[in-house]
Amino acid sequence: MTTPDSEATPSTTSAPLASFLGGWARAQARHAAAPGPASILSEEAGETSAPSADLAAAAASTAEPTDQEVIEDHVIEAADPRDFVEDDAGPQYEDEDFDEEASDAAAANGASGVAPAAPADANGHTEVLDAGATAPQPDADPGEVVPSQADGDAAVNSAAGADAGPGAEAAAELEADAELEADADPQTDIDPEADLPPLDSFTERFADRELTWLDFNQRVLEQAEDQDLQLLERAWFAAIFSSNLDEFYMVRVAGLMRRIKAGITPVRASGLDAHQVVAAITERAKELTARQAALFQEDIRPKLAEHNIEILTWDQLTSEQAEKITRYFRHQIFPVLTPLAVDPSHPFPYISGLSLNLAVLLRNPRSGKEHFARVKVPQSLPRLITVPGRELDPKNKRAGTAFIPIEIVIAQHLDHLFPGMDILEHHLFRVTRNENLEVEEDDAENLLKAMEKELERRRFGASVRLEVEDTISPFVRRYLVRALNLHDDDVFELPAPLDLTSLNQLHDLDIPELKYPRFVPVTAAGLAPQESSTPGDIFAAMREHDVLLHHPYDSFSTSVQEFVSQAAADPKVLAIKQTLYRTSGDSPIVDALIEAAEAGKQVVAIVEIKARFDEENNISWARKLERAGVHVVYGMVGLKTHCKLLLVVRQESDGLRRYCHVGTGNYHPKTARGYEDLGLLTCDRDVAQDLTALFNQLSGYAPRARFRRLLVAPRTVRDGLIERIEREIANKRAGKPAWIRIKVNSIIDEACIDALYRASRAGVDVDIVVRGICGLRAGVPGLSEHIRVRSILGRYLEHSRIYAFCNDGETDLFIGSADLMHRNLDRRVEALVRITDPVMVGQLEWLVTHAASDAVSSWWLNPDGTWTRHTHDAEGNRLEDIQTTLMTWARSRLRGGH
Repeated sequence: MTTPDSEATPSTTSAPLASFLGGWARAQARHAAAPGPASILSEEAGETSAPSADLAAAAASTAEPTDQEVIEDHVIEAADPRDFVEDDAGPQYEDEDFDEEASDAAAANGASGVAPAAPADANGHTEVLDAGATAPQPDADPGEVVPSQADGDAAVNSAAGADAGPGAEAAAELEADAELEADADPQTDIDPEADLPPLDSFTERFADRELTWLDFNQRVLEQAEDQDLQLLERAWFAAIFSSNLDEFYMVRVAGLMRRIKAGITPVRASGLDAHQVVAAITERAKELTARQAALFQEDIRPKLAEHNIEILTWDQLTSEQAEKITRYFRHQIFPVLTPLAVDPSHPFPYISGLSLNLAVLLRNPRSGKEHFARVKVPQSLPRLITVPGRELDPKNKRAGTAFIPIEIVIAQHLDHLFPGMDILEHHLFRVTRNENLEVEEDDAENLLKAMEKELERRRFGASVRLEVEDTISPFVRRYLVRALNLHDDDVFELPAPLDLTSLNQLHDLDIPELKYPRFVPVTAAGLAPQESSTPGDIFAAMREHDVLLHHPYDSFSTSVQEFVSQAAADPKVLAIKQTLYRTSGDSPIVDALIEAAEAGKQVVAIVEIKARFDEENNISWARKLERAGVHVVYGMVGLKTHCKLLLVVRQESDGLRRYCHVGTGNYHPKTARGYEDLGLLTCDRDVAQDLTALFNQLSGYAPRARFRRLLVAPRTVRDGLIERIEREIANKRAGKPAWIRIKVNSIIDEACIDALYRASRAGVDVDIVVRGICGLRAGVPGLSEHIRVRSILGRYLEHSRIYAFCNDGETDLFIGSADLMHRNLDRRVEALVRITDPVMVGQLEWLVTHAASDAVSSWWLNPDGTWTRHTHDAEGNRLEDIQTTLMTWARSRLRGGH
């Protein structure tokens, strides 16, 4: 397989059947001569000696065990996540079924104890590191240094000197000393950090994870405040701010509160304990929600009214409109409502998380006694009810529309729910609960059933936040706080309407002039004979060259989705293996996998049912896949499967060929239209063998799998990236070009951050583009002067991950699913793939470099940890919106432009 601008890459064509059988026979012979189980056990136990011939003979002469003995001795264990972590010197994982030449070479190398040679391509070329390189080969573990050519020459010379006798050896030593003196560079012998304070002396070098997340959500709110954005998009960002904060409290704050109650409050990397973090979160969150409420009431709502999009109160309705809405209440709302009284015979009801409720204070006119009742606002009905006569006219959208919140309609008709009672007061309130799942996977016989049980318990998590209208009376406020087992600090008093996620309903309005200009993704370059919006033969295109996908500018439906669909329909396809973290039950990808299984293909789906807040959906469509005959594997015990991988095995005229996709985003057609992500379509043999090994590890037992072009967490991602950072430091000290460019969603891992600090202190320029959490400090004297951090938020959610290293001018670049967070590096199965095509490397390197430049509109991280938004240059000109630039380029491809 060749590309116009790159060297030939290894052929993915497998051997014909006769050659395959010959390779199988040779493999059997190798296995017969390989160490037996005894040697494997001793190796795992740390013993290095192989079994002797006498032991082997004794083992061979031992009588076969009885069936009863086999049953009693056989113990079935669950897969252990430590299998991913153990960095043992296991055998090179070759695919004997696909390439017998590679298998033979591996066997020969393994027998001699020499590291396997780099695989040859169709022209006999091998991938070679630069002479002075100390980085591992693609198939080596991070930390395992592969001898360079220079090392090999030195070994040969040393051996020759030994044979020549003592005199020659002494002469060689003198010559080597002279060469070292001549080559010594005084500048490289000086440690540039010698005059700097120790890294550990910067006690505040790590920003707190939770507080920096609030910084991110503040940037979302600033998007809603941006007067240059279209109005409905500003309302949409305000809704995103609310939904983000909801999830933050349900998971992160709930976890902190649980630790406080348990008395587990150790000091975090930021220097704060849980009490301090919760106090800081509460203060910041209340400031931001008050700011959001003021933004809606004083800015967005009046501007919506200027465009005839109104959210009305009951008093603003005409008598005719009020009458029609009363009729709507009686027929559509009233039958759904269930008023719940609170008295000695009716305990305080359970309040479901994130539901809207009316707290109603009543008085019995006969007894004069006051009572409390709760009315839940139905979540099955629209939050904003269209006012009769103010519906949006498709022919005249400038005429606008009007809505009234459903809680106002219910409050106006409380007398229907409590006839004969006096309504003294009513107030809207909303509770946030702990909705994090805790499954004791090691004790769970069936992970799926354990997850289903935990989902049932999730609804009854502890309360962590109470939102109330700012008109609430002190009595009702105290009553709710006590009933929900909260503290006064946990209460957020806000002006109505509560829960501004309802603004999503406004964003759905079809009013183009108040939204982003419409953009239609195009088919990725290289997937069609000419640029168009329709797909071509995916397999033919991939056989010719690798394809780099950049969603949503490149269409997901005509690339990844079409790849799966064509694989399902193609009679030559024998197997499909795919990881699924988040998707939808009605997804065309799920349908295609079902179609493939029903057609007799072997289909394996690695489903992550622990994907937060998608657990129920994932369980539902996973069972649908199982019923269709798909082999569904529910991830690994102790690890979430977060990598985005797809492998298709196809029978072709010259043997089997594997087609691969490695991505940074989920296989979710809907989110693919709103998430910025990258993907690689390739037939490269190394990637194919890596994916085969990883799928075998996920679905079976393959703890010693080795990878060529992948870094796989939790085993090699952190170490692999830190090793490359250290290489840049060494290159900088040696006077070679050095830089690091990273694009991620989040960066909080202390080991990675400290490595980047060391790079900065060595003078390496580090550019980081981060969307969300950032625990790193930028521009701090003596710590991070050479680190520049930018954040981009926009029309699309920046979701791709890119790791690029100068590597002395030979850029080393990876894309994949892993962020620099503990959960990604330690508790998830993640995959980063090395990009080798020079053109693709150049495109991705430009993407990160340009995104971090001063020419692009972004937020800049300041040395004090605050963020400053930069939208205009010094002359007042608006800075470039990089997403608009990429959309423009995509459109120009569709028009045949350049």
